[in-house]
Amino acid sequence: MSVILITFLGNFIVGGFIGICGIAGFLLPMMYAGLLGFPVSQSLALSFLAFFVSGAIGSYNYHKRGNLDVRFSIIISVGSFFGGLLGVKLNALITPVQAKMLLYLVVLLSGISILCRKDKPANDSGTEKDKEKKGLLDSPVFVIAFGFITGAVCSLSGAGGPVLVMPLLVALGMPVHMSIGVALFDSVFIALPACAGYMMQCDLSQMGLLLAVTVVAHGAGVIIGSSNAHKIKQKPLKLGVAVFSIAISIYMIANLLR
Repeated sequence: MSVILITFLGNFIVGGFIGICGIAGFLLPMMYAGLLGFPVSQSLALSFLAFFVSGAIGSYNYHKRGNLDVRFSIIISVGSFFGGLLGVKLNALITPVQAKMLLYLVVLLSGISILCRKDKPANDSGTEKDKEKKGLLDSPVFVIAFGFITGAVCSLSGAGGPVLVMPLLVALGMPVHMSIGVALFDSVFIALPACAGYMMQCDLSQMGLLLAVTVVAHGAGVIIGSSNAHKIKQKPLKLGVAVFSIAISIYMIANLLR
């Protein structure tokens, strides 16, 4: 019963964070593998199921607000889908300890990235250099390759997608809110092959209740979080997620190295 309760609360809270600011999904595999002690394949299967749910709900909400470039999202998602397949294959080639170390390092770097990243002002139209970078996003070949590489990294490590894809799109000149919408849409197509691939490595007969709890709790968290995002200051929230991520990942890495 305690496992079900932790799974529910963890998915609900992380889903709420994703609904509010588009980040924190990378904490789910940490919860499953670190706190609950699940095998890596089971941890990633449950996590990517949640990422599929949050990606579908979140990208729909961003599309309704006009913050989703559908054509661009489809192009990047083509690359991400096949990158996601590769990531699952690569994960099978490393040991469980190496997989956990990779996961914890991704969480650590994600926390540092969130801590260091500065959001541009809403009225910042960008410099000439920013506009030159955005030119790369007009190339379908570059966008597919970008999706393939980021999809493989996310699928291999358990990163949800937005925490990696969103800041890179911003760095390449895409507006912040559009980047979040695209990253959420893209995470659906990373999650599809990743979830299917990792579930094939699990005993699904033992996971029925966990799968149901993950979908319901995570979906509810995303819906409630996205509905109340305008009421919450995102800067202190992101700071809290970053500090927590850094602290917990360092603790787990230290335990793994003992």
